[in-house]
Amino acid sequence: MSAQRYLRFTAAAVVWSATLCAQPPQVGRGGPQPEFIRQAQQALRDGKLEDALGVYQKELATNPNSIPANNAAGAVLDLLGKGAEARQHFQKAIDAAPDDAAKAAAQRQMAMSYGFEGDCRNTVKYQQLVIAYWVTREAAEPQSAFYQQGEIANEAARVCIDSGDLENAATWYRKGTELGLREPGNETHPKSLWNFRLEHALARIAARRGNQAEAWKHVAAAKAELDGDSKMAQAQARYFPYLTGYVALYTGDNKLALDELQKAVAIQPADPFLQCLLGMTYEKLGEKEKAMECYRKASATTAHNPPAAFAKPFTRKKLG
Repeated sequence: MSAQRYLRFTAAAVVWSATLCAQPPQVGRGGPQPEFIRQAQQALRDGKLEDALGVYQKELATNPNSIPANNAAGAVLDLLGKGAEARQHFQKAIDAAPDDAAKAAAQRQMAMSYGFEGDCRNTVKYQQLVIAYWVTREAAEPQSAFYQQGEIANEAARVCIDSGDLENAATWYRKGTELGLREPGNETHPKSLWNFRLEHALARIAARRGNQAEAWKHVAAAKAELDGDSKMAQAQARYFPYLTGYVALYTGDNKLALDELQKAVAIQPADPFLQCLLGMTYEKLGEKEKAMECYRKASATTAHNPPAAFAKPFTRKKLG
């Protein structure tokens, strides 16, 4: 069965992203933001990472145990490629955490710090600690606890696949599905959502392994989940062109990859990972200037998440 057959996808199902730019690292919860946070976030929006770091360091000079400042400083250091320094700040936030929730939040930041270095195993190590926290919340918040466990497992898996550790990626994507499906009734987060995410992941893993037939089989299964649950598809359909473009790229169909990844970037222009994939496609097609433009856009991210964890070191190498 041809790849094109899998791409019969209703345009109306695609949800266009309203995001205009990547968000700076999130460092606080609720209430008015301190002035130093506002100043640093403005510097981030202006692309001045060193200035933002300076603001956080000034705050830490007088308040060394500040959890928001340590988490934010760590995030900026990761963006600058200074992971060892970043993790010193995340450890301070972990040590200073006033409760288990704050500790888990800092551990999740630590996990992502390792992601910026493509360190799948240490990312998994810290994400397991975060999952353990959500296990303690199952009785009190079952609709959130199991979903969060699945999300965090998938987040670890995403770092693993992007770093090339496909075995661990497959293990943790399956674990994420297993955990998410434990939500009582799966009314808030339906079974179709977890099935779609797993098929999406398995397709990408198969493509990375060079197994074209298996990859497109999983693409078809992912599309079937979208077609079978229109409510779920309203939020998740935006990720389908990313999937088809990814599979096409890694199985050698550069023209199809270009078509699909252009759609994906149009839907989510602020996603630095998609910009990288599109840039890689342009490179394969011999269009270096277009590739470099994609990499420049990707390099501007100020997020502290899996897409940024891949994009920052990748574009640093590409752009010199």
